[in-house]
Amino acid sequence: MKIRPLADRVVVKMLESEETTKSGIVLPGTAKEKPQMAQVLAVGPGGVVDGKEIKMEVKVGDKVIMSRYAGTEVKIDGEELTILRQSDVLAVVE
Repeated sequence: MKIRPLADRVVVKMLESEETTKSGIVLPGTAKEKPQMAQVLAVGPGGVVDGKEIKMEVKVGDKVIMSRYAGTEVKIDGEELTILRQSDVLAVVE
């Protein structure tokens, strides 16, 4: 199934966070924080949102840092994805 976001929405796949600390302590699943880094899979066309012209700054393939609890989590073809607004993307990692 292919997903095409609308307006200023971005579809991302969360990148797995480290499961061990720098000192070598293995963290159980319940102790891990939600990751903030993700890979962009699809980008909406932008356009006018809430009366403002939105130009899309991210593109497919970008690695981004996003707000911790931003977006809506969905499961498509067994893959967990997050759909969020471009304004919830804090930075592009280069």
